Amino acid sequence: MALVNRYYRHARISERRLRRLIRCFALDLTASETAALVHLSVRSTNTIFLKLRRRLAAECEAQAPFSGQVEIDESYFGPHRVRGRRGRGAIGKTIVFGIYKRNGSVYTRILPNIRRATLMAVIQGRVTLTSELHSDAYAAYDGLVDLGYAKHYRLNHNQDEFVRGTQHINGIESFWSFAKRRLAKFNGLHHHTFYLHLKETEWRFNHRRQNPYRQLLQLLAKTPL
Repeated sequence: MALVNRYYRHARISERRLRRLIRCFALDLTASETAALVHLSVRSTNTIFLKLRRRLAAECEAQAPFSGQVEIDESYFGPHRVRGRRGRGAIGKTIVFGIYKRNGSVYTRILPNIRRATLMAVIQGRVTLTSELHSDAYAAYDGLVDLGYAKHYRLNHNQDEFVRGTQHINGIESFWSFAKRRLAKFNGLHHHTFYLHLKETEWRFNHRRQNPYRQLLQLLAKTPL
């Protein structure tokens, strides 16, 4: 019979052991490290980690549209840039678009391309029209004011223009730096798991000023695994 566990429906693991596992997850330990500490198989630990990441991804996707001062930018994850290939991104990289509300949260989306229509669809679905948008000078961001956005400020990074008063995209670039440092420890991620690791990174960034262990317990108490 399954043990009673308020954080995990039909669990075959005690609540006490699960809390220890969640604490290890909150500390960003690997599944192997966690399995050794919790005395659970790596396979079972990976299964629970996968369920946790899916829950965090759903939590991230449920964020309300952003408003106020909002930064937008795209970044590329994967192999190192191929020498001799110029232009935005690189062959074999995964395109990730980011939206950051200043002094608040970030939202990420994996994209098939960075064409104007693709970017505009994400922005319109995730940023209110009264927002003040900040971006670089990439041509695909042309026309945001015509779509009804109140203000759109741009910086030309190709001309070494990175800050002009309050106009910058330092917030979203700070997230890119955090995400790439964190994901690098996995020494490469399979395409089908990258989304979940990206969303976990997004969730960790958005709760950076809070206790992740307590946040996870509150989330699972409300909606158990």
